[in-house]
Amino acid sequence: MQIGVFAKTFPGSEPAVVLAAVRDAGFAVAQFNLACAGLPSMPDAVPEDAIHAIAAASNACGVALVALSGTYNMAHPDRAMRDDGLRRLGVVIKAAASLSVPLVTLCTGTRNADDQWAYHPDNAAPEAWDDMASEMEKALQLAERHGVDLGIEPEQANIVTSASDAMRLIAEMGSKRLRVVLDPANLFEQASPEEARAIVAAAVETTAGHVAMAHAKDRFADGRFATAGQGVVDFGDFVARLKVSGFDEALVTHGLSADEAPAVARFLKGLI
Repeated sequence: MQIGVFAKTFPGSEPAVVLAAVRDAGFAVAQFNLACAGLPSMPDAVPEDAIHAIAAASNACGVALVALSGTYNMAHPDRAMRDDGLRRLGVVIKAAASLSVPLVTLCTGTRNADDQWAYHPDNAAPEAWDDMASEMEKALQLAERHGVDLGIEPEQANIVTSASDAMRLIAEMGSKRLRVVLDPANLFEQASPEEARAIVAAAVETTAGHVAMAHAKDRFADGRFATAGQGVVDFGDFVARLKVSGFDEALVTHGLSADEAPAVARFLKGLI
């Protein structure tokens, strides 16, 4: 298991600068965002010189890129917005293939038209699931074409809220290209340490064999997000259960400041 971080944790729009900061903070791998190369996160196009700059920075810094962010609102109530997002996702998937990045991370979306990470009461409607699933089918066709996996993350404000939702979608899609990104802090909102441990343990068991990447973000008991190690998530138990499940991919932290990153890297390395 390798320890990584969101590259976007560190300021800058030059890949060499950003990935050097990742390395210097103590991380071996990164989840990359095209904003770290001076582009929109979901661009209309990725120039060849940007691909070369990202690849050269990764090689020079010794930081492997384990995922590329490709999030758009896959359940947006406006079909035109979904179509535009899918078009941009195709650009990101092609870039990932060019960079030999194995995974593109997704957002299963929300009926909230203003914020793809915000809850909406219509998220539980069958039509919201159907719209998201239709987008996922198209996204998987792009992924198959380019040999890249797609990662869905159970998230309380999105359509896929739980490990069981993720497994339902994987079963419906019938594609080995659809994988899970498991973030323990996104599996609940408010919980005691004991409740959080039980929820996370069940999620690891439910998704075993389907997890492409784990995230390390935390929550306080009152629901606020926290830096890994400061909230109610038992990361020692989480890591131990991931190992037992056969998981040996990257554990990637986010939701922290650049100044906090070295201490979090040491904390996670100590668990592994």
